[in-house]
Amino acid sequence: MTAFAYILPFVFLAVILFAAVRKVRVYDSFAEGIKGAVPLVLSVLPYIAVVMILTSLFEASGLSSALEKALSPAFSCLGIPPEISRLVLLKPFSGSGSAAVLADIFAAHGADSYIGRCASVVYASGETVFYVSAVYFSRLSKKAPAGFILIALAANFVSVLIGCLVCRVL
Repeated sequence: MTAFAYILPFVFLAVILFAAVRKVRVYDSFAEGIKGAVPLVLSVLPYIAVVMILTSLFEASGLSSALEKALSPAFSCLGIPPEISRLVLLKPFSGSGSAAVLADIFAAHGADSYIGRCASVVYASGETVFYVSAVYFSRLSKKAPAGFILIALAANFVSVLIGCLVCRVL
């Protein structure tokens, strides 16, 4: 067992000891924090459910495959391997779905291949934009996320372009 395995328990105990020294009622504070989390979970849940349903519909309807085939030539011209098109399209929607696609790419092309390296960079540098947006915008009173989501998607795509370029150079 490495020393890093002891860090989290040590931090946990240090926080409890610090709270005891300052005479903070740890259990009551923890229960109070949980009480505040329940309304947050209830307010975020519908937005997360919508994102999950839309992700499933995107895959099940065939729109994902059609979009992948349509965009593969453009991706290829931009230096993005066509084999990772599905990952590029799915990553903004689903982290677990894109992890499965990444595993398929590794199985087909290998993790050390150019395609595998590009897929790794795309997976690691991107964000599940729609999931994060659902969580973030569920708590805002003024809901106008379209501009923010477009900026996040553009930044995500730029990271794909730069990541594939770096993989090509290295």
